[in-house]
Amino acid sequence: MFRGGMQDWPLRVHSILDHAARAHGEQEVVTRTIEGPIHRTNYAEVARRARQVSAALNRLGVEQGDRIGTLAWNTYRYLEIWYGIAGVGAIYHTLNPRLAEEQIAFIMNDADDRLLFTDL
Repeated sequence: MFRGGMQDWPLRVHSILDHAARAHGEQEVVTRTIEGPIHRTNYAEVARRARQVSAALNRLGVEQGDRIGTLAWNTYRYLEIWYGIAGVGAIYHTLNPRLAEEQIAFIMNDADDRLLFTDL
């Protein structure tokens, strides 16, 4: 391991959210829902909900390297799912909601997605 200014732990995506929750927990995160209204939360809440997603995936037996499909618009729920999947070391597989059903089914089967999250 290199010494100096380098860290001595692996840098993983969910670590970024963990840091944000610790250092800036009450900082507001503002997004818009699909339905239109503004949604306000904070980093501590996003991290808490992402951990809930991770826990649910663990209960379902998801393992590191499993591919998890997501069919969702870019909202706060998408953010929570993204970090929750990363939290268990699974692979986040984004599917485009604008594709036809047959295309989505083909892509999911070809990628061998273990589960699918939807939020449309």
